[in-house]
Amino acid sequence: MEEPPEATRNPDDSTAPPAGPPALTPALTPVRRPGGRSARVREQVLEAVGAQLVEHGYDGLTVDAVAARAGVHRTTVYRRWTDVGGLLADLLDAAKDEAWEPQDTGRLESDLTALNEEIHQALSADSSITVALIAASFRSTEAAGALQRFWEDRYGRSEVVVERAVRRGELPPHTDARRLLLGATAPLYHQFVVLRAPADPRLPGQAARAAATAAAAGAFTRDR
Repeated sequence: MEEPPEATRNPDDSTAPPAGPPALTPALTPVRRPGGRSARVREQVLEAVGAQLVEHGYDGLTVDAVAARAGVHRTTVYRRWTDVGGLLADLLDAAKDEAWEPQDTGRLESDLTALNEEIHQALSADSSITVALIAASFRSTEAAGALQRFWEDRYGRSEVVVERAVRRGELPPHTDARRLLLGATAPLYHQFVVLRAPADPRLPGQAARAAATAAAAGAFTRDR
């Protein structure tokens, strides 16, 4: 059965979620890929999901609101995404597909600092889509699963930071990359998401330095 034609959408309409750096945070701007009508509809809908969530929170995120904001028929949204959980999961999965890699500065501490600065920017942004999605994951099992997949993907990509440091002789062999990355980045999530503290531009470097120092001393080796 053929779908009814989509409502037109002004290309200058600013409904996309606030942009943010795609580090170990779901700071989302859907990747624009060439494609047909289905790809364009997905892009419009995911942009609307992010904007609606930031402006109105989880309770204001409905299929009807997203459809109206995206300029598509509500039946199109229900058919493809079923409900709000499906919309949030697809938004996070789309971010996971981004071609992101951690910076290579030549030193472990500065690599971790660069990573933390991206996280800091995303978490401290006004109307942060990152914080909104983390909050939504406590209300939606689909969003929680997608957020876990997102972090597994990003932490997995970031392990090269530790591997490079081991090859350079900065870290002992058998350093557990995941434990080290969690130790370096956890203070930022604790600061912003748990404590809801104000932005501190010193925190990315301080957390990176502490983790790098501990790692060099063997705190994150796998035999501990």
